[in-house]
Order: sequence, then C-alpha cells, then structure tokens
Amino acid sequence: MRLNIIGAGGWGTALATILSANGLEPTLWVRERETADTINNTHENSAFLPGVTLSKSIRVVNDLAAAAGAPVLVLAVPTQYIRETVKKNVALFEGKIIINVAKGIERGTGLRVSQILREAAGITPENYVVLTGPSHAEEVARNTPTAVVAASENQEAVKIAQEAFSTASFRVYSGDDVIGAEIGGAVKNIIAIAAGIIDGLEIGDNAKAALITRGLAEMSRLGAALGADVRTFAGLSGLGDLIVTCDSRHSRNRRVGEEIGRGKQLPAILSEMRSVAEGVWTTESVLALADSLGVEMPIAAQVGDILFRNKSPRAAIIELMTRETRSEN
Repeated sequence: MRLNIIGAGGWGTALATILSANGLEPTLWVRERETADTINNTHENSAFLPGVTLSKSIRVVNDLAAAAGAPVLVLAVPTQYIRETVKKNVALFEGKIIINVAKGIERGTGLRVSQILREAAGITPENYVVLTGPSHAEEVARNTPTAVVAASENQEAVKIAQEAFSTASFRVYSGDDVIGAEIGGAVKNIIAIAAGIIDGLEIGDNAKAALITRGLAEMSRLGAALGADVRTFAGLSGLGDLIVTCDSRHSRNRRVGEEIGRGKQLPAILSEMRSVAEGVWTTESVLALADSLGVEMPIAAQVGDILFRNKSPRAAIIELMTRETRSEN
C-alpha cells in the first residue's frame, strides 16, 4: 500500500509519522521548496510540529506531482485552499482514493470538503474518506492514545484507512455517515471559539459545560437538516471532537476565542498565528448554510456577531442566557 500526504502542516506531518511507523514511507508535499529542504535536512517540522523528530523514511517535496503518484492520497490542506489546490491539478487526483483530514465549510459556497472535491475534481463518494475525531497533532505525533473515525460510503476505502493508520496508540473506527462526520468537524470549531471566549472572560466551568452541550444540539440540528444520522454526533466526530477542541490548550480555535475574551481584536490575533483557525471562516459559511435551511443556531450566530460585527462578548452571553425559555429537547 502506498499513501502520500498533500499538506505539511502540523496534522499532515503527524499523520506522516503514523504511516512511517507502519512502514509505509510516505512522501509529504509542501508548497515551499525552502520548507521541504529544511524538513528533509533537519527531520523536524519546526514551524508546525516543533520538538518532534521525524523518521528519515518521510520524504518532503514541493512538487505536487511527485507526491500525487500514490494510489491513496491524504488531503491535509486547509479547507479554504482545497479547491485551489485540486482544481489546478485535477489530473493528479483522478482515480485516487482521497482520505480527507481537513475540517470546515467553504466560504461563499457552503460546501463540505467532499462536495468541493466532487465539484472541483470529480472525486466520487466511492473514492472519498473523511478521517476525523478528537486528535491534536501535537499529541498524535508523540504517540498519545487517540481514537478517530474513518467515514465513507465505500467500506473498502474505509478499510484502507484503518489498515494504514491503525497503531497501538492510534485507533481508527469505521463509519458511513460522511455528512455527519464533516458537519461535526466543521461546527465544533465555531463552538470552540465560543468556549475560548468563556475562558478569556473567566466566566467559569458551568457556562462552558452549558455551551458545549447546547453547541452539540446546534451541530445535531444542522446535520439532521442535511441528512446526517443524528447518532453520529454522539460519537468521536461529534461530541468527542467538540470536547477536545473546546477544552485543549492545543486548540487554535479555542485560543482565538480566549484572546477575544481578553479584549484583543480578531485581525491582530490572526496576524500572530501561523496555523489556520478554521472556525473563523467556517462561522460565516455555517451561518449562511443554516439560514438557507431554516436551522436555528444561536451560539454560532453570536460568535459571528463577535467576530465580524464587533459585538461585545459579554453582551452576546447575556442575549444567549435571556432567550425565551423552552424545552431542552
């Protein structure tokens, strides 16, 4: 089996360490020649995964064709750059099994990653797998016990992902609800920004627990409206990913919210971040999608007002707390 990875951020690099541990000798693609040379020479991705020594079996290239020669490609490009990457190189992706590990909804179109790939490169559901769940790169690369789910309409493709990535510290469950897995991975980043705001304001654990619980309800409503299995959101790609992203020091989206809660402005926060906080741009896309479906998402709406309309975080929390009373279910 040959699997190569498109995208050498922290997550793509961490997954390369797993493939390498399983003897698969992956090629890892990065845009910049200088970055490729540096990682090859030092065996460390100091920009995105500092302190982790990479196996010499991991080869880094900046020629996409050199990485795309494998029959199975792991797509680790941030969601907002996927269309650009594949549309310019459609022939390289034709007939390949694509294991996507990006999380988010495309700006302007409201499309999930599987839909972007279908539209931009003709990737069919039979050739698409989403690998998702509570899995920070910093921990995975250091062999911390982690469980994720690989979801696809094609269970043979799922088995490929399971065989390639399963180790004593990285457990891969199977699933078939692609919509639910993708929506969970996207919406949890929005809720994580809200969780970070609570941390930044030092409001307390009660508020954060309520936020996570009601955020799960919003995620489930949107997923159900799109045809997902509601049970998916009680699993690794829903509740599991939501918990870790809302509560971890590794979470970029939670950190964005925390800085906002402390009074910092969004442009300044983003300018200081090298990694992408997908939840910022996914907020716009998810709210537009929810509006088109008539799905109520009050937490996401308040996050959007805070991020893009300079709303006071404290005012947003008061509005959420004083909404008309209703049944929990």
